[in-house]
Amino acid sequence: MSDYTLYYSPGVCSLAPHIALEELGLAYEAARVAVAEGANQKPDYLAVNPRGRVPALVIRDPLGTRTLTEVSAILVYLAGLKPELKLLPAGGEPLARAVEWMSWLGSSVHAHAFAQAFRPARFLADESQHAALQAHGRALLGTHYADIQQRLPAQGFALGEYSLVDAYLLVFYRWGMRIGIDMRGAYPRYTRHAETVAARAAVQRTLQQEGIVVWEDKA
Repeated sequence: MSDYTLYYSPGVCSLAPHIALEELGLAYEAARVAVAEGANQKPDYLAVNPRGRVPALVIRDPLGTRTLTEVSAILVYLAGLKPELKLLPAGGEPLARAVEWMSWLGSSVHAHAFAQAFRPARFLADESQHAALQAHGRALLGTHYADIQQRLPAQGFALGEYSLVDAYLLVFYRWGMRIGIDMRGAYPRYTRHAETVAARAAVQRTLQQEGIVVWEDKA
């Protein structure tokens, strides 16, 4: 048994820590928990993460066996295992900027805008209001994608050098493609970024393992 087990669902936000593990070159187990099939609400997985969300990273070391959840926390932990790879900045304002990006992606983009667009029932039980809520979520996404487009450098990565922030950004580019947003036409800078990240060997291995693609028009 390896020291790490990542519980993931293909294509969801767990893609970012899955990429991180491949970037690190660590031995790990990848345990598929398909959210679309409700596997995250079954007793076996709830015993790992009672919140019923993915990802979850089970850590085994001399301190014992324990579980870490939440994408940003897992990415910070994994980057610290091999600081020489500089997958996140070591500290100071550069690290704060990385956390700024990841916190915003996990909250405003994911838990707020995309949750409305994907799962309006989380917010409203009245199905007659779901279409309006989904439209509101998509409008928010337009604002957020414009923000990303503006904040990314014309060439290169979110923090200047490649980091796990870029792996996390790839998740949301792919999701935009999934719901039919013209990502290529509307967000050329973000598209160049996504193409550069997706070309990395670790990312290619992860996509192959999960059985997904970035470009939905090539699926």
